[in-house]
Amino acid sequence: MLKPKKKISKKELKQDTLVTTYMQVTGFYAKYKKQISIGITAVVVIVAATFILLSNRAKNNELATTKLAAIHPFCDNGQYQMAIDGAADRNLVGLKQIVDDYGSTPAGDMARFYLADSYFQLGKYTEALEAFKDCSPSNPLLKASRYAGIAACYEATGNHKDAADNFESAAGKDATDDAISEHLNDAARNYALAGDKSRALDLLKRIKKNYPTTTAGREADRYITELSV
Repeated sequence: MLKPKKKISKKELKQDTLVTTYMQVTGFYAKYKKQISIGITAVVVIVAATFILLSNRAKNNELATTKLAAIHPFCDNGQYQMAIDGAADRNLVGLKQIVDDYGSTPAGDMARFYLADSYFQLGKYTEALEAFKDCSPSNPLLKASRYAGIAACYEATGNHKDAADNFESAAGKDATDDAISEHLNDAARNYALAGDKSRALDLLKRIKKNYPTTTAGREADRYITELSV
């Protein structure tokens, strides 16, 4: 006669499931121990490398900030070549060297912006354009200034179409009416010089309508009349 099966309690069922799961996991680990160890080691290395990278980046940014603060007054004083080259006898690192050493940091990128402006002020438009293009500021005002710098380089070398496009881009990055209207006015001037009077008139009418109280807005009618002749 068959004996009735013993009823398994919930506790025993849970324990049996845990044992089964444990055996499956330990079996899996035993089978793939080498691969798992390699994977864990890789994660540890990546985490450690990221920590070191971020720590070094912070330290380098601090160094770049200190060096930039020391050389920046030469930009304000119009001593642009000195700002670019630095002064070894005074232990001052120039903007070019700061960019070379710390260009990947925020302070290094700011140094690149001042380097571009210094080149522009010296009439070295090719070098200025390259430096402006290499900048990647996150601040909206600096983004607008970067586009305006690129545009100014193109205008200085007679490339009015690209100058106009970049002045218009600068207007889209700024937040103040005066700056927007000035950038649009500069764009209109360059579109006109590039032979696109229709686009220039469109921008001047936009300035007149949207920014009537700005300097560019008050002068828009005069330029519209000149282009309409």
